[in-house]
Amino acid sequence: MKIINLSEQNSVLNQFLREIRDVNIQQDSMRFRTNIERIGEFMAMEVSKVLEYQRTEVQTPLGIAPVNTISDRLVLATILRAGLPLYQGFLRVFDHAENAFLSAYRRVNDEGKLEIVAEYLAAPALEDKTLIIADPMLATGMSMEISYLALLKHGTPRHTHLCCTIATPQAIEYLRNALKDSPDVTLWCAAIDPVLNEKKYIVPGLGDAGDLCFGTKL
Repeated sequence: MKIINLSEQNSVLNQFLREIRDVNIQQDSMRFRTNIERIGEFMAMEVSKVLEYQRTEVQTPLGIAPVNTISDRLVLATILRAGLPLYQGFLRVFDHAENAFLSAYRRVNDEGKLEIVAEYLAAPALEDKTLIIADPMLATGMSMEISYLALLKHGTPRHTHLCCTIATPQAIEYLRNALKDSPDVTLWCAAIDPVLNEKKYIVPGLGDAGDLCFGTKL
């Protein structure tokens, strides 16, 4: 699995990251969602650079213009609910992509262990397509793994791009091991934070992305 950390290069992405982390700016949920969407747009542009292209021609009022356009058949997926703003940013760039939606949430089981429950999946056929999964927080890696494996029931993508806003080294290592038999996977991170606390939250992170976008859940 290839890892790409976009915060290693100086770009406007770092401004968006600063704002979504800021506890004062976070009070404005619309601005928080907008910045997550901007990160999605930025990451989509970076992902677009590694896709496959074909030469096409377009008729203008004055002649024929050659242009290289994406030849990959894209499927854009997200995990409800927190993934929606990041997904929306990707969708603005990849507006011709097919779409897939999953539900996955954390639950402490009867043994007191954290587990991920997936209950909903709606997706097109994925065979030989390029799959992009957008989910903002990669804390343990378990939600991303469960979602990826669930999507494989609809076919095997030619390549998969896992895209997150903030990841932890623990989650990256977990996915390396969990997806070691899936060589055509690239993980894109806007930033990688060092710590996962006892409640499985990323530190310094930004808090609960879903709550910050849409309000506190019961």
